[in-house]
Amino acid sequence: MANYERRMSAGTHAEAGVIDQGLRSYMLRVYNYMGVGLALTGAVALLFAATPALYGAVMGTPLMWVAMLAPLGLVFFLSFRIHKMSFAAAQTTFWVYAAVNGVAFSTIFLAFSGESIARTFFITAAMFGAMSLWGYTTKRDLTGMGSFLFMGLIGLIIAMVVNIFLASSALQFAISVIGVLIFTGLTAYDTQAIKEMYAESDGSETAGKKAIMGALRLYLDFINLFMMLLHFFGNRE
Repeated sequence: MANYERRMSAGTHAEAGVIDQGLRSYMLRVYNYMGVGLALTGAVALLFAATPALYGAVMGTPLMWVAMLAPLGLVFFLSFRIHKMSFAAAQTTFWVYAAVNGVAFSTIFLAFSGESIARTFFITAAMFGAMSLWGYTTKRDLTGMGSFLFMGLIGLIIAMVVNIFLASSALQFAISVIGVLIFTGLTAYDTQAIKEMYAESDGSETAGKKAIMGALRLYLDFINLFMMLLHFFGNRE
């Protein structure tokens, strides 16, 4: 009996080790996809901002609306269709989304100084990294916090739409403050949710598509946090 218990205990520890190693590899895959997506967005944004002819061909024509609205459409497309897509198609859609988003974000390189953009990026990276690490390591269930943050996000979107017509600097300041709090919290919540998604994977194809979706969620958290912080740390040209 004692030998049996020792064998069972050893087997349990070995299985836990395999799961832990698999989880680390899975999370690293998520962060790699996210990092490459951010790099692709930044590269495309810089290219368009530094090439007046290219920028004018898109942002100075009705194609501007395609560049602005296409990223949102691709997010919804990927979110609702990923279960029916192959891993290769999901990956390609994510790269296309990141590239098209770069076209839309090229305007910030013309509106803000490069120094302030770089400063805001590193501040965003530090905040994102700290909250993502906490979301990964905490034993606290963040589900309740996620529901609260989602309601706050809906309110934030409504306030942003209203401010398009009001153009209130005070409301914009409030939106930026609340937005920083919401996307900081969502970074921790989404990291924990992505971590839990790993346990539900039933194959390499499914795990790969979930890694893509996890990368998309963290990418959106990072980008939105960056944009909110840019209102505080960005110096306009």
